[in-house]
Amino acid sequence: MSHCLSQVARRGRFLALLTKYRPLSVETAEYAKRNYANNVSEGYLLRDVYDDMMLDGVQPVRDTFHALIVGTMKGSRLQDAFFFRDEMKAMGLPPDVNLYNFLISTCGKCKNSDTAIKLLEEMKRHSVKLKGETYICLLNALAATGRTDQVYAIVRDMTAAGLGLNKFCYAGLITAFKNKLPTTEETTGKIIELVKQSKGWSSIEASTDSGENVMMNVSEEELYNIPTAEFVHRRGFINRQLTVYHVALHACADLKSKETVETLLDMIKRDGYSYDVFIDIDSGVKIFEEYTSSRPPTAELYVTLIEGAMVGYTPRGMQLAQEYLEKMYARGFFLNPKMGSDLLLAAAGEKMGGYTTANYVWDLLQSRKISPSLPAVKAYYEGLKEREIPADDPRLVLVGRTYDNLNLRFGGRRNI
Repeated sequence: MSHCLSQVARRGRFLALLTKYRPLSVETAEYAKRNYANNVSEGYLLRDVYDDMMLDGVQPVRDTFHALIVGTMKGSRLQDAFFFRDEMKAMGLPPDVNLYNFLISTCGKCKNSDTAIKLLEEMKRHSVKLKGETYICLLNALAATGRTDQVYAIVRDMTAAGLGLNKFCYAGLITAFKNKLPTTEETTGKIIELVKQSKGWSSIEASTDSGENVMMNVSEEELYNIPTAEFVHRRGFINRQLTVYHVALHACADLKSKETVETLLDMIKRDGYSYDVFIDIDSGVKIFEEYTSSRPPTAELYVTLIEGAMVGYTPRGMQLAQEYLEKMYARGFFLNPKMGSDLLLAAAGEKMGGYTTANYVWDLLQSRKISPSLPAVKAYYEGLKEREIPADDPRLVLVGRTYDNLNLRFGGRRNI
């Protein structure tokens, strides 16, 4: 979650939204000292930022609520998203279609498809016209829980509305079958079939980032919960023409189907494409080494490579991630709270293996007395508990205590 507000928009824009209307009772000099965006790198402080605004008598406007709800979307904080939605309504500001899109996307990130359906019903009750983006948000939110029947219902609704399927629709269909339980021998075959079908989508149907999304720094990949969302803003990292392949490869890695992964890699070559960094981490390492051989590296560049190495949690990738963390520190670069939280959250998703990379990231942060974000600590704590570790293990005890403290401070919001 540490990235949630820092990616809502540029810092200046978010601050402008939060301070657009200031109370007359606050002196200019005093007001200048107050910065509601001081905690932009800590997304779980959104409610605290909002509470400070209310205490200071600052009247939020529609753009303010949009920025806040995008922040909750980026941080996967569904309860906070609905809190801001309710506050917005109470101030006489009915949600528009873009805001509903952000809320539905948040449902997908939180794997809460039932709430996404309720939002659809609410839109219909209030005569909010659905956009193409809305359908795709719904499709991908339902895909997160493997609801293939409801996903195909959305596809039929799109067809009835005269909308064709684009690459993000096929990505959602693939994700739906990946998440559908129980997994069968037909699952990977269906994924290959959908990849082949996706080649027929027309450039006329290609969607582009809307003005609202661009203004809020929300890519289509992030809005639709595509695995490459974290990397799409990084130049030279992702070939966006390979979106369906990215999702299919990610799905097959989760399903541990090496044979299907190899089939997909062959299909990419036959289609005349080269592997990008997301698909082939060794290419990423080569690019990194070539780049740093002629100019100084940066901490951000190391983190980009390390995050990419952990995609799919392959033994080779996790080994590279740890190696480049060590090289990063040897060069005198250190993790700040945001980078550390992002890497811990990513490393904590490893289901197999010894959890050495997640442990190493945690130890690096502890050595510099840096407290990671609540979502990162939660993911790491849950990952530790899934392993055969004694209840009195010092690491487990410390992480558990840290999680309890953070949860007491930043968790426990009311239910939707």
